[in-house]
Amino acid sequence: MAFKIAVVSGKGGTGKTTVSVSLSNYLQRLWGVAVHLVDCDVEEPNAALFFSEKEKRSVAPVYQEIPEIDLERCTFCRECSTYCSYNAIVVLPSVKFAQVDPNLCHSCGACLHACKEDALHLYQKQVGEVRHYKVGASLKISEAELTIGSAMQTFLIRELKKTIGGDSDMIIYDAPPGTSCSVVATLSDVDLVLVVAEPTPFGVHDMCLTLDLLKELNLPRGVVVNKAGMGNDQIYEVLERYQTPVLGRIPFNRDFAHDYAQGLLSSLDDDPMLKWFRRIMFEIERRMPVYERVDHSER
Repeated sequence: MAFKIAVVSGKGGTGKTTVSVSLSNYLQRLWGVAVHLVDCDVEEPNAALFFSEKEKRSVAPVYQEIPEIDLERCTFCRECSTYCSYNAIVVLPSVKFAQVDPNLCHSCGACLHACKEDALHLYQKQVGEVRHYKVGASLKISEAELTIGSAMQTFLIRELKKTIGGDSDMIIYDAPPGTSCSVVATLSDVDLVLVVAEPTPFGVHDMCLTLDLLKELNLPRGVVVNKAGMGNDQIYEVLERYQTPVLGRIPFNRDFAHDYAQGLLSSLDDDPMLKWFRRIMFEIERRMPVYERVDHSER
């Protein structure tokens, strides 16, 4: 069974995708494990951009089933509206008006259960698409992209995750930024959460929001401090209070930032960042169930 890691951050711009794609690159090249990188930032998926040699395997639209009201059968009793937790249904008996707002509907099916007149039927509305790629023999990449104007991020993430098989050794979820419902959907079945944070006042504040969420979800977690040494040491004092381990530090490196901005990943030759990511990989391995059975002598 694949070991699942989610890479999250309290805000955008901390280096979450940097860590996700770099880890995927290092893991499959240094350890030789089969890695599946899943980009769950469905509003702006960009992880696949870093792998120019990727081969597209499939593209499929994702549809949401939306109820529609048959005004010929509807008695305007308002039961469907009462059952709807998302305020997606408007019923005005005085003018015989009834309508479902597809932008608010979550396809929970409550209205279908409530209607005794069989006045509701379903139609399909496209909310995005899922794409799968393969890079060489040991790396897969999957992503979903939300249809412009849709607000169904959480629905699309769940549909994306349903398409991910269990034939890889490790799955890395690149989560959306923040602590919204779409992040919770990404975290639903993971074994370890890496929180990427910057050592700045804003970075620490948003990291705390994320750690509070992870504590509520009772998920194993650790923090990767990106741009270490550029801010202050407050982040480490806060992590002591949260009793959360530091799984790695990544110092700012201008050459690495320059290459990353051009969509280039490490070639492993004279790589100044390799030792920092090796440490993160070691801390991940320590938390894997198979750790005691792994030969570490060559790593």
